[in-house]
Amino acid sequence: MAKDRIVIIDGNSLVNRAFYALPPFVTKDGQHTNAIYGFLTMLLKVLEDYKPQYIGVAFDLKAPTFRHKEFTDYKAGRKKMPNELREQIEPLKELLDALNIFRIELEGYEADDLIGTLSKYCENKEMECLIVTGDKDALQLVSQDVKVLITRKGISSLDIYDDKKLMEDYEVTPLQFIDLKALMGDKSDNIPGVPGVGEKTAIKLVKQFESVENLIQNTHEIAAAKLREKVENHIQDIILSKRLATIITDIPVEFDIKTLEAEEPNYEDLIGLLKRFEFNSLISRFSKVESSSNQLTTIATENLKVIDSLEDVKILADKMKETGEVVIKTIVGGGENIITNKIIALGMAVTSEDIYYIDFKGLKDQEKALALLKEVLEDENTKIIGHDIKKELVHFAPHQIHINHVAFDTFIGEYLIDPAKSTYNLKELAAIYLGEDIKDEEELLGKGKGRKTFTDLTEEELQNFLYQQVKVIYNLVPKIKERLTELSLEKLYYEVELPLTEVLASMEVAGIKVDKHMLEKLEIQFTDKINQLTTEIYELAGVEFNINSPKQLGEILFDKLELPPLKKTKTGYSTNAEVLEKLQEKHEIIPKILEYRTIAKLKSTYVDGLLSIINPVTKRIHSSFNQTVTTTGRISSTEPNLQNIPVRLELGRQLRKVFISKEGHQFIDADYSQIELRVLAHISKDENLIDAFEKDQDIHTRTASEIFGVPVEEVTSAMRSSAKAVNFGIVYGISDFGLGENLKISRVEAKKYIDKYLEKYSSVRNYMENIIKEGKEKGYVVTLLNRRRYLPELHSKNFNIRSFGERMAMNTPIQGSAADIIKIAMINVYRKLKEEGLNGRLILQVHDELIVETPHEEMEQVTEIIKVGMESAMDLAVKLKIDVSYGSNWYDAK
Repeated sequence: MAKDRIVIIDGNSLVNRAFYALPPFVTKDGQHTNAIYGFLTMLLKVLEDYKPQYIGVAFDLKAPTFRHKEFTDYKAGRKKMPNELREQIEPLKELLDALNIFRIELEGYEADDLIGTLSKYCENKEMECLIVTGDKDALQLVSQDVKVLITRKGISSLDIYDDKKLMEDYEVTPLQFIDLKALMGDKSDNIPGVPGVGEKTAIKLVKQFESVENLIQNTHEIAAAKLREKVENHIQDIILSKRLATIITDIPVEFDIKTLEAEEPNYEDLIGLLKRFEFNSLISRFSKVESSSNQLTTIATENLKVIDSLEDVKILADKMKETGEVVIKTIVGGGENIITNKIIALGMAVTSEDIYYIDFKGLKDQEKALALLKEVLEDENTKIIGHDIKKELVHFAPHQIHINHVAFDTFIGEYLIDPAKSTYNLKELAAIYLGEDIKDEEELLGKGKGRKTFTDLTEEELQNFLYQQVKVIYNLVPKIKERLTELSLEKLYYEVELPLTEVLASMEVAGIKVDKHMLEKLEIQFTDKINQLTTEIYELAGVEFNINSPKQLGEILFDKLELPPLKKTKTGYSTNAEVLEKLQEKHEIIPKILEYRTIAKLKSTYVDGLLSIINPVTKRIHSSFNQTVTTTGRISSTEPNLQNIPVRLELGRQLRKVFISKEGHQFIDADYSQIELRVLAHISKDENLIDAFEKDQDIHTRTASEIFGVPVEEVTSAMRSSAKAVNFGIVYGISDFGLGENLKISRVEAKKYIDKYLEKYSSVRNYMENIIKEGKEKGYVVTLLNRRRYLPELHSKNFNIRSFGERMAMNTPIQGSAADIIKIAMINVYRKLKEEGLNGRLILQVHDELIVETPHEEMEQVTEIIKVGMESAMDLAVKLKIDVSYGSNWYDAK
């Protein structure tokens, strides 16, 4: 019969290890949580792997123990617990209480002694006992029934010690492990031991004498004279060290083993704490006792209304018209791209109980069914709700269905509520807001090589998945609406972010044309240049090596060529761009390597990358535009990232030539002029800055005049460049060190520039000081449209982290407001083009720049629409201004 198993966790040891193993995690309220998170993930792994019937966590208490009384220097000099860790201890205990895990604590005794006594008690009861700790002192407790699991590699894995492994690693028995410590001492606990005796010598002595008591009585048998003298001079230290190192296993305390029984958590308290700690990814593991996806599956088979005839589609269409709103979730397949991928299944919720499923694969009269749905979905009175609704709009596009009224998107809503999250998946939101555990796509389809597609799923799997999805979305809407109202985010949500989804979907569907022939020529050109540079680098190095290997490159530069190493990493010399740029003048190989890297990156990312994603049907590239990635609200693009083409390099700029307008069309490129500085002028209300813009002066020349104290007409190009760096540096909260690096000047000189700037633009200085203060008081800063960015970094004790927080506090209202403005401009332009029935299409947004592909005959009209739409996007203290240019490709248009 299997023995009952108990897990005893050394709380102090594991929380310490978790704290130092993980980077800082801080909640929006400034609570540090990395130690709690690390401890909890380790705890969950132990519970999952060992499934104990009993569990307890032992903690030290503040009161002195008998060891402190016997030896006043016990643990003296130990580094004080950091405040960032101390503040996590009580919340961790709250979490354990919510998990119904018993805490073992007793004044006057250390956690080790409580663990030792409990493990002995369980051993006597013939239970299997597992002790989880990062402290090897516990190895003395190993026995036939007691194993010690020692943490290693941070918090990710454990070494399991029984008496056999202990003998393999240390060549001693569990009791002799105490003798080892008596001889070696322990710096962390300030146990003296014998100075100069390390682990190898201690093992040798214990193997020879079996115990320190026997050693003390027979020191004359120690062969090495120096060692013998050391031992004889420290006999009292050895005796004391053994007493201090011995874990007590017979504390006079009664244990009621029933109090350590593994129980179900208190789910309500637990979910509340996980939300407070922002452990959103863990919430679903504890949602409603057992996986509620089983419950939802049962309901799906009973309540789901399966549409399998044209008559049923008509009934559904009438129901949609009657209720006026519908939650949708599409599944696409059967193709490889945005045009050939068709909807294969559709889940719809008209009310929380009226949930429908349409299988388009098995439905006859698909075209007629889609026509019925098109009529109601495109009706402006039909309110469409979804999660990441942009995807649904894109999925409907190949069916010529263009939704006109997006009413709510839970995905976008949660992004505004908490913009720092890495994901906003439905599984996580279901757990946080509804306490439900549903399957996400990864669980449904699997990962890696064995990953299925939706077309591989059974009808029942698809039905259950879509039922869960639309049911949860429907129930999430009121919860997320409530939070948006609480945070005063309705205007930003309903007037900017929600309508933007339609704009971005249209841009993804439209795509941008590329010149494949030019790309193929560039591929040859870049390959030849890479081969030429490779040969030149080998000649300069005097040997062939892997240029792409930082380790090999470091050895060539710093060992063979003896260049001064500026920075070291764990694996060797650093050869990052920052290091190489500082070494450019030291050896002619460095510029070659930098050029090699640039061209190799351009070739792999853009030339090879773009060739691989040209749509075979449209001959265009359809990038994805993301509005929930950046904390500042800026739009990003992926596959490909069109915002990251390195335009400062001529080769990078040349790449823009491959993006071309279709026949009979031209690109109109409109770029905001110094939008962030205009926003700064508005927010800071600085009279000098406002005056410069009102007079339409060159802002960088004006700033140079102010900083260098010369008339505007005497400002040189070098002065203007320096002033430009200061202007944009100020927007990003640049330090004197950062500005000095950028301008290749001393830190002292850079500080003079910044001080002079802030003296002339004193309201900017006031803004910078006030916004940091506001950020510290509120825990967040906002843009002009109330977009929030939480900044727990402002309360960090770490100077670098705190400084980062201060820079973000200064920059976010500016950059975030600029992001809001360009979004409003996109909506303005998109709507007006649609309203006027024009063929011009907004196809690209990059930072402060919009590109519209326009027929030649519409150029004048569309230019005016763009100008009005962008310049009227927001009413600021200074006018918004755009620069417009034209071209048949992106390079010429820019």
